[in-house]
Parts: sequence; C-alpha cells; structure tokens
Amino acid sequence: MAADAAAGAAATTTFLSILLSLATALSLLSPSLALTCSPQPSFPNKKNYSSCTPLPYLNATLHFTFDHANSSLSLAFSAARPSSGGWVAWAINPTSTGMVGAQALMALKTSTGSVVAKTFNISSYHSIVESKLSFDVWDLSADEAAGGTMRLFASVKVPAGTTSLNQVWQVGSAVDGTRPKIHDMTDANKNSKEGLQLLGAESGPAPAPAPAPALVQAPAPASGVSRIGEGSNGAFLVLSLAFLVSSFFGFY
Repeated sequence: MAADAAAGAAATTTFLSILLSLATALSLLSPSLALTCSPQPSFPNKKNYSSCTPLPYLNATLHFTFDHANSSLSLAFSAARPSSGGWVAWAINPTSTGMVGAQALMALKTSTGSVVAKTFNISSYHSIVESKLSFDVWDLSADEAAGGTMRLFASVKVPAGTTSLNQVWQVGSAVDGTRPKIHDMTDANKNSKEGLQLLGAESGPAPAPAPAPALVQAPAPASGVSRIGEGSNGAFLVLSLAFLVSSFFGFY
C-alpha cells in the first residue's frame, strides 16, 4: 500500500509538472499569436512582408521587412483617413520619440480625388516643409483602398547596425493643394508613436546573436511586433507537451 501511495504521489507530481510547463508555453505563445496580422492583404506592389504590427492608435497598421544585408526597410503603412479629403503619414524620428524632428512619408488625397505620396521634414508643429529626408527613400507610392483606407509604400535606408527605430504615424482631415493641414489633437493623435524593433523582421541572414547568460530570461518581444517563425515553434512546443500529457494517461 505504501508503495502504491508513493507511486501515485510521484505520478501526480509528474502530471502537475507537465501541466505547469504547458501553461508556461501557452503564456509565452499567446501574445505573439495575438499580434499577428493575417491574412496579409494583397498589395498593388505585389510584395509580401515578413512582419506586421497593428499600431495601437488611429486604426493604423504597418507591414514591413528589414533587409539586413543593405540596411533597408521596406514597408506598407495603412490608416483610415478621417474625412473625404484627408491624409495619412508614417515617419521616422532620428533624434527623438515624438513628432518634432520626424522625417515623414505622407499620402494625401487632393481636391481632384487623386492620391499623391510626398516626403516632409517636420521641424516643428507649425513648420512642415516638403523636402528630401535625412535618409534615402525609394519606391515611394500611395493609393486608396476600400473603406477610405489610405496606404503608403516605400523603402528607406537606415544606418548600418540599427536594431530599432522611433516611429511616428498620424492622420489628418484636410489638405491644402498638396500640403497637409494640422491634424486633431486628441489623445490618440498625441500618442501615435512607439519603437519599432527590426530584429526578427529580416529578409536575409543577420549576425548570430551572442549566447544568453545562464539562467537569464530572454527579453519579451517588443509590443506590436510579430516575428515570423515564433508562432510555429511555439505551436510545436505546445503539441509536444500535449502529447506528453496524453501519453501519461494512456490516450496514445
């Protein structure tokens, strides 16, 4: 009897250990899956992007691929314009985290109904100057999708060794010719900024990361960034753990 009790206690301990491992795997996997943008829409440039992040404000989304080989970022930004003749913008701020100093790509709906793509240097809230940016931009274009969503497409050069960017995005309700008028100052407009992590969005091989110190937990992925491959690896782990649990009870 004592032997049976000991065996039962050991089996219970093993089962609880497996359940704990399964719960831990699910807690790590769920945020990554929740942040995946799928299915990927069909873009007019016929491109597929390796990563996607639903941006937390202004109903905006960024699809992107980072090419480590030539330090370039290929992107498709989309957001719903707030009126029939508005504009949307996505920008990199090389020096700060806000709008001032941002180097912006904009899609503008003109009075003729056409959509044009332009670049603007935002030196202050009252000075938005159309000009070349502080980094190279190519393949810049824009269009309007169903439901009033405007989209920007571009590739931009980033400094070698860059692993993250300060991104800013915005929408406005009016255009004067081909110049944007000031946007609303709601909390959503003011908070439309966050870091963009480039590691994990590469289209080519990146340098091997340094080994993690023993017993140090790796940092969690940045909010809003979906990394291709993490979901499949996590799913494999969960299925393996589920198999162990099922095997324990003799289901297989």
